[in-house]
Amino acid sequence: MSEVCSKCGLPQELCVCETIAKEEQKIEIKIVKRRFGKMATVVSGMNSKEINLKDLAKKLKSKLACGGTSKEGKIELQGNHMQKVKAFLIEQGFAAETITTKELKWSPRKT
Repeated sequence: MSEVCSKCGLPQELCVCETIAKEEQKIEIKIVKRRFGKMATVVSGMNSKEINLKDLAKKLKSKLACGGTSKEGKIELQGNHMQKVKAFLIEQGFAAETITTKELKWSPRKT
């Protein structure tokens, strides 16, 4: 016998909970400047209880050939990958309308 999902009541093979969860997320992708002028892409706003962030971070790192981590409900990737991450998330089943991007505003360095 196959196990039954406690949320939707369907067998585990037919479970649609993660698919529904992907459509309901409010995802924000932004670029931040780290130490020594390094850029990092931060993906936030996903519910870590409904979406497996570790697995998603692993797929993103493999696809983009970069380093990164998933911690505190966020995925951090080394480098500026904003548009590639958005395209990958849409390809993975996340709704395009729920993904927002924020450009980093640069300010001149004070000397």
